[in-house]
Parts: sequence; structure tokens; C-alpha cells
Amino acid sequence: MERKLLIASSNRGKIREIKEYLKGLELELIGLPELAPLPEVIEDGFTFRENALKKARSRAAETGITTLADDSGLEVDYLKGRPGVYSARYAGLLANDQANNDKLLGELVGVPLLKRQARFKSVLVLVEPGGGAELIAEGCCEGIIIDSPRGNNGFGYDPLFYLPEYNKTMAELPLQLKNKISHRAKALAKMKELLIDRKGEY
Repeated sequence: MERKLLIASSNRGKIREIKEYLKGLELELIGLPELAPLPEVIEDGFTFRENALKKARSRAAETGITTLADDSGLEVDYLKGRPGVYSARYAGLLANDQANNDKLLGELVGVPLLKRQARFKSVLVLVEPGGGAELIAEGCCEGIIIDSPRGNNGFGYDPLFYLPEYNKTMAELPLQLKNKISHRAKALAKMKELLIDRKGEY
């Protein structure tokens, strides 16, 4: 019988992406929308790992189901790692992508391209209920923040995130390629290997 694995997200796109990466592992993968409503988890950690751990531990304890959670965002070296864990709400709790991008560009006015190194980072955490195993996998994608948005294939900071090796922003890449090189894709590949390694115990 397949073991259940809860994906601690209500984002249906993210749920589909994770299900696609982890298919074939003899797991019944379910998302939060398939369960009764649960209390919101306040993401008050100072790192992606802290937030992902909190989400995974909370949902595993509430449901009794092994849970996979992630936290991710953009780190800009010149800004000492900002926006970091505040990436989604950088310009305020109700901010949209445009407002966040505008704030980021405003903080980088006059900063030369060579000092605009940045990375997308994703941390995935799997927690078994009742004090069981905790698995952690991280993925990064390195790039540079440019002065103006390019491309329509992405969201968030993708139009500003330039990848020198492809001479394109993340938002200009074909979706199939983005899903191979993205920070979440790399973290998911590592998590899948961890799950395969533990298959006898899991």
C-alpha cells in the first residue's frame, strides 16, 4: 500500500510540479486543498530552512501524515541577502510582483552589473510525524539582477534575473528548461534521491 505524503502548499501549480518530480516513488501525493482547512502557519523564521521546517513540522503534527514543505526566495549579495525570506512581501504584505520588483530596482539604482550577483534559493524539508525522520534538500540558481524586466514566461523576480550562460532572464527561458535548472528543481532532485536512498525504511 502506498504511503501518503502531504505537500504543504495550497498553490496548485507548485503541487503539480512536485508531484511530477516525485512520481514513481510509490507515494500517494496529496496537497493541502485535498484536506479540511488547517490553521495558517506564520512564517516568522529568519532563514528559508527555519520557515520550511516550521511548515513541515506543523502540518505533520496536525495531520499525522509525512509532510514535505518548502520555502524559497531571492538573495542579492549587494543587499546582504535581501529580500531573502521576505521575497514575496518585500514591498509590503499586500505587495504584488510589480511592487516587489520596483522596490528591488530602486535599491540597486547606480549599482554596476558586476555587483548585482544574486541567487534564487529553495529549501525543501520532509518531516515524519511523531518525531520521525527529517530530510532537508537545498537548491540554488545563480544569476545577476538587471536594470529592467525582460520576458513573459516567469513570475516574481524572474524577469529581472539574468542567466549569463543562456544570455536570457529566467522569464525568457522555455518552461521545460526553467524546470530543469531552477532552484526548486535542484532541491527536488536532491530530495528524490534522499527518498530513494531511504525507500526500505520509508
